[in-house]
Amino acid sequence: MAKFFIVQLKLAHYMKIPPKVMFLIQMPGNLLACMVSFSVQWWTLQSVKNICYPELLPKGSPWTCPWERRSFSLGVTWGVIGPTRMFFPHGTYSIIFIFFIIGLLALVGVWMLSRVYPEKAWIILLNWSVIFSVGTIVLWHYEWWARYNYLLSVGLDSGASILTIFVILFLQSRGIYGPNWWGLELDDHCPLAHCPTAPGVVVEGCPLCRLSLQLTLGQGSLLV
Repeated sequence: MAKFFIVQLKLAHYMKIPPKVMFLIQMPGNLLACMVSFSVQWWTLQSVKNICYPELLPKGSPWTCPWERRSFSLGVTWGVIGPTRMFFPHGTYSIIFIFFIIGLLALVGVWMLSRVYPEKAWIILLNWSVIFSVGTIVLWHYEWWARYNYLLSVGLDSGASILTIFVILFLQSRGIYGPNWWGLELDDHCPLAHCPTAPGVVVEGCPLCRLSLQLTLGQGSLLV
């Protein structure tokens, strides 16, 4: 919630709205939003049959509780499994750490260039995150970006909210959940997604992850 407060205040700053006025507008709006959100959630839990049970819901039903499943997955990843088995040297996704090194070297490179060419003030302003995300628009269409960037952001957010209300009131309330396409299927479309990755675990229909045990004996090695 605090993050959304800051985002709204930043947007108000660019729209020349005084911070005190914006804060006074935010407080009653967010208090009302909390009450409405709680009421809607309570009504939904009491009204929707088989909510949060995708296998019992009709195809394309939106009441699958994706946020709760995401929170559960995060809890398992960081609590049950732990970051050591996920990201550290012998973890499944240890290669991700290479990008931390790349990011550090990129920052050092910008700093060194700014020291070598101090007369070029634009070097110190380089931001690799911006360059890789919206760098093309900022560098080649700066005037358009400066004028319409925040308006575009507000327009996209408002459009998504209005469309959500429209879909719920006029489509989903009448049992219409959308066209029949692969995006409505509650599946990741990967037949091996449910297979274990731990070495030596045997599951029917899944490939076996072999464990290579290297024993160092003096100057030689034995591969089992």
